[in-house]
Amino acid sequence: MSSRKKWTFGLLLILIAAAGGWLFWGQKQGTALTIGVYAGSYWETPDGNCYQILDETIEQFEQTHPGVQVEYASGIGTDSYSEWLAEQILQGTEPDLYFVLPEDFNLLVSSGALENLDGLMAEDRDFDPAVYYGPCLEAGQFGGSQYALPHESVPTMMFVNKTLLEGCGIPVPENDWTWEDFFSICQQVTDTGARRFGVYGYTWLNALYANGASLFSEDGTACFLADPRIEAAIQFTRSLNELNSGYTVTARDFDLGHVAFRPFLFSEYRAYQPYPWRIKKYTGFEWDCVCMPAGPDGANVSELHTMLLGINARTPHKLLAWEFAKLLSTDEQVQKKLYAHSVGISPLPDVAEDNALLEQLYQDIPGSVRFSREMVGGIMQNAVAAPHFSRYEQAMAMAQQAVAEGKIDKSSLAAAQREINIYLSK
Repeated sequence: MSSRKKWTFGLLLILIAAAGGWLFWGQKQGTALTIGVYAGSYWETPDGNCYQILDETIEQFEQTHPGVQVEYASGIGTDSYSEWLAEQILQGTEPDLYFVLPEDFNLLVSSGALENLDGLMAEDRDFDPAVYYGPCLEAGQFGGSQYALPHESVPTMMFVNKTLLEGCGIPVPENDWTWEDFFSICQQVTDTGARRFGVYGYTWLNALYANGASLFSEDGTACFLADPRIEAAIQFTRSLNELNSGYTVTARDFDLGHVAFRPFLFSEYRAYQPYPWRIKKYTGFEWDCVCMPAGPDGANVSELHTMLLGINARTPHKLLAWEFAKLLSTDEQVQKKLYAHSVGISPLPDVAEDNALLEQLYQDIPGSVRFSREMVGGIMQNAVAAPHFSRYEQAMAMAQQAVAEGKIDKSSLAAAQREINIYLSK
């Protein structure tokens, strides 16, 4: 979401709080349940029929809930969805249940727009949180409470230019590769005169996750920027950049086949490996994806991005909204359809690691042998969900600025950490 739209979204929610409380929710006529949903794919990948699975799920829900009609507004693009939702909240006409974009979650919870689900979860004997991968469920938690259910997850993977590596006589790394392997390959590949480079887009945040570190405490009260594992992650990414002798590698360099590695969302792999999208997106080289390289104190893990389902805190239909959210999130048949036709990974291990579905994916992605049951399970079980707390965005911006502008040593990082902790303690 652009900074302008993010600012607009935040301003509208702040206006709600400044007005002295929520506007009264107008009672709906009958038993209409409204859903907030965007058109297209949030992951910026092709989506030919974005409403099909939702429509089928609505039909199923209405058959088991006589007298209930589920409605949604169509045609709201992902680039305008956040602003549309904020306007609905300001007017008191927000949906009973709505999809929550990852970047909006913190602000929606902090503003009181989302229902705390702890009570609904505890009272529902049919709900078992153990059906999810742990990191997927954690993506919907804030301050130790659950405010949203996971709908679809996308981890970060490392794309590999197989053609470039083969031209250099280097095999594609295995999924258990390390920083040492990563740096060695980048060093062998890089030739600035021939416009050939090791990696584009690999950041110190990618590195710290893989080195077993966390930038913030789960409750958002402390920053750990001076952690030696984080210092090592920053130094490692700088050493990778130094291989380019001052040249700034770009996305176009990767698209043209001049770069060996690039971190990408897994959705990109799902969308653009199959024919014909593979031909349209990357025409000059063969590519695949592997897990992120492991740091000396970590493992082959990466950040997990999760699309969430939240319930409007003001809805008069909480139980109906909860039942529909459960259906979208935990029903295996619904999740199987989503997994088969979308570009993400189901938050349910029983679906994500289903052998029949994986066989179907193998057929869609010919020639790939890396997308295995073990690989999916390992990625999802060990992925890292970014922490959620009210001052996360500003604290992260402060950390990013400190790393970008400061000298990277123990004392400098400690000074920046103290400044961030002062901000978090206010």
